[in-house]
Amino acid sequence: MTSIAQISENEQMEITGTLRKFFTDYKVRGLLKACRAEKQQGHSAFEIFRYLLCLVFCDRSMYMQIMTGRYSEDFGKNTVYRFLNSVKTNWERLTCLLSARIINGSIRKLTGEDRQDVFIIDDSLFKRTGGKKTELCSRVFDHVSMKYKRGFRLLTLGWSDGNSFFPILGRLLGSSKAYNMVGVTKQFDQRSLAAKRRKQALSKATDVMLDMLKTAIKAGHSAKYVLFDTWFANPKDIIRSHEECGLNTIAMIKKSSKVFNEYEEKRMNIKQIFRMCKKHRGRSRYLLSVKVNIYLKNGQSLPSKIVCVRNRNKKKDWIAFICTDTALPEEEILRVYGKIWDVEIIFKTCKSILNLGSDCHSLLYDALTAHVLWSSSDICCCRCSSGITAMTERSANCSSSWLMNWQTLPLAMRFSSSSR
Repeated sequence: MTSIAQISENEQMEITGTLRKFFTDYKVRGLLKACRAEKQQGHSAFEIFRYLLCLVFCDRSMYMQIMTGRYSEDFGKNTVYRFLNSVKTNWERLTCLLSARIINGSIRKLTGEDRQDVFIIDDSLFKRTGGKKTELCSRVFDHVSMKYKRGFRLLTLGWSDGNSFFPILGRLLGSSKAYNMVGVTKQFDQRSLAAKRRKQALSKATDVMLDMLKTAIKAGHSAKYVLFDTWFANPKDIIRSHEECGLNTIAMIKKSSKVFNEYEEKRMNIKQIFRMCKKHRGRSRYLLSVKVNIYLKNGQSLPSKIVCVRNRNKKKDWIAFICTDTALPEEEILRVYGKIWDVEIIFKTCKSILNLGSDCHSLLYDALTAHVLWSSSDICCCRCSSGITAMTERSANCSSSWLMNWQTLPLAMRFSSSSR
């Protein structure tokens, strides 16, 4: 068993100085004001924000600092709790604007024009034990254990250029079905931010996904493609993301007999297309590549390309991908889709190192939302601060080795594995 190395005082001072430079370079104080993170009296919101962002890189939580006599801040714990429970602070806007400022101001200068930058959307389980008193806590299906568990679906939108990944938005989704609802629900003025936040939490994941893409684009983000997995890759959402957001889609699709595409002027599902077409043999990286039209019952259609590859875990099985950019080569489609696994590494990092889900025991939905988006701010800070990144890797040897092994997996083996 590997013990976690403790942080020395010199390292703690280095982290504090690095974070201070990060706040200055990206003008975080102004972003807090733009997101209505304000206090009527007492200590400023920026001081509390700075403390909470530094807290994740310390070896003790706020509770343990108070119990061991190492808590040196001028404000009390109740001030921090009230700050997190605020229903007026737009935490989503904070992380969205912060990531846009970092990507457009620093990262794009280092990225070539020929590199394909992408939006990535995926979900993960945000588990809550004993969620009867937790607001909007629901029974959600876990695709790893194949069982229902209490908690939320954490829907995450991120940006990646293949080398760096930055989370943009994260939303906790409950269940809109009454028999799956476990926690309590609270009523707010329908015009308020709190009511809109809770309404989105009970909406369909596909509608929330499109709203997140529009919010990111409005904040200044841009990408050439958006990557989905099979849970979001239905014809309706692919067409909507292309028409409403102007984004081409690359997604893995289900081998369903109920979803039809137009191929050679005939309505056929993916299984029928695969059976009737000639396959590539030998050392070809893909088995099949055909151009189709995906369409809806209302007459909407969109030219697309379907690429099928062999499943390395099951030689007789195959996996299908769809791309709405028909000019993109097949090898490039597979290479670009491989970037979707960056978000899985972020999920593992947030839960194992940044204590996502285990470091917040609040029962209010607003505080849980702030906790999730706080982890996104921590990731952005780590990406921009090499000293903090090195310290984080040193303090979590097991997680670092897991991430290294995951990154070296063959592409087709990742496609068939369940890592949520």
